[in-house]
Amino acid sequence: MIKKIKNPTRAGTFSCLLVFLLLGSSCRQAPAVKKHTAAKTGAAEIRYAKGFGIDYYDGYKLLNIYSGFGPDADTAQYVLLPKGLKAPEGYAKAQLIEIPVKKLVAMSSTHVAQADFAGVADVITGLGSFKYITSPLVRKNIAAGKVKDVGVDGTMNDEMLISMKPGLVIVMGNPDAKFSKYATLTDAGIPVMLNAEWLETTPLGRAEWVKVMAALTNREKLVNTKFDAIAKEYQRLAKIGRSALAKPSVITGMPFKGVWNVPDGDSYMAQFFKDAGTTYRWMNVTGKGSLALNFETVAPEALKADFWLNAGYVDSKKDIRAIDARYADFKPFKNGNIFNNNKRVNDLGSNDYWESGAVSPQLILADLIKILHPELLPGHQLVYYKQLN
Repeated sequence: MIKKIKNPTRAGTFSCLLVFLLLGSSCRQAPAVKKHTAAKTGAAEIRYAKGFGIDYYDGYKLLNIYSGFGPDADTAQYVLLPKGLKAPEGYAKAQLIEIPVKKLVAMSSTHVAQADFAGVADVITGLGSFKYITSPLVRKNIAAGKVKDVGVDGTMNDEMLISMKPGLVIVMGNPDAKFSKYATLTDAGIPVMLNAEWLETTPLGRAEWVKVMAALTNREKLVNTKFDAIAKEYQRLAKIGRSALAKPSVITGMPFKGVWNVPDGDSYMAQFFKDAGTTYRWMNVTGKGSLALNFETVAPEALKADFWLNAGYVDSKKDIRAIDARYADFKPFKNGNIFNNNKRVNDLGSNDYWESGAVSPQLILADLIKILHPELLPGHQLVYYKQLN
């Protein structure tokens, strides 16, 4: 019987839990197979993320993505196996990924941030788009011709991808997609892994998906240490923000085609607002996504709000007024309290808030506290946010 090294996740806490895999099989306990003698790299310790689990066995790791295509999707399973070792029996429907991954195709800038965080950005040989990447190392490799543009998810150049022979393609789970659309790649022996950090509802939960990258590249020890420091700092800041006596009111976003999307009360962004010490009109609305509202619904709140955050693709109050003159009547417009999360945008329009910010929630929270309660963090300089004048 395989000796289990460590089981820090929920995947191993149920002895008889049956879930249907994305690829058509059910989860099962690891069967008895011959032990391998692979070097142990430590274990990823999952504390905040809900969407994945990693179990460690002698010679291989078992990665479960619980809901890659949406909250109601089936579990997808991946066996992470060092090169040259025999695959364990009992996982015929799971995809096999050779580790450490040496050639990676990333379809999202968040995957780039995770690779950067783990110190393995050099393994990226393909991207879904060059436009949205800010990582200096990856941009350098793009300029040197070491990274190819393989097309965005859904219209990927399968022929190019197959010729590149990557060790793994990481894609974003999409509620409207099915795994069968990647059949050309998987049939050619190229593993395709779902990454669903976007389903996490807390900043630390999203950031913790970097531990998937750690497991793929045998960087668990480094990533655990770095992430623990981030989590500790985030919790310290959240204690400061939540204890603030004043709770300034905020509005967020900007209408698009007549729809003003605002975060639900149980969402990722609402958690930031809560931890930063704000009053948010829709904080008590149950839901983990967003509310689709109209101008007439949001305007009464905007007229009296203290701050306007994340105002979209604008760089000045002039830009905002040009979109709709009525925005000039909002209290934060009049008081100069509009702060946008686009301070770190490069010449191509790539916004690092969506890249490195995905693995640096403590910096985003520090920015928000500095904006809303400047007296609480007097020494902090804004990283991702800037004031619009």
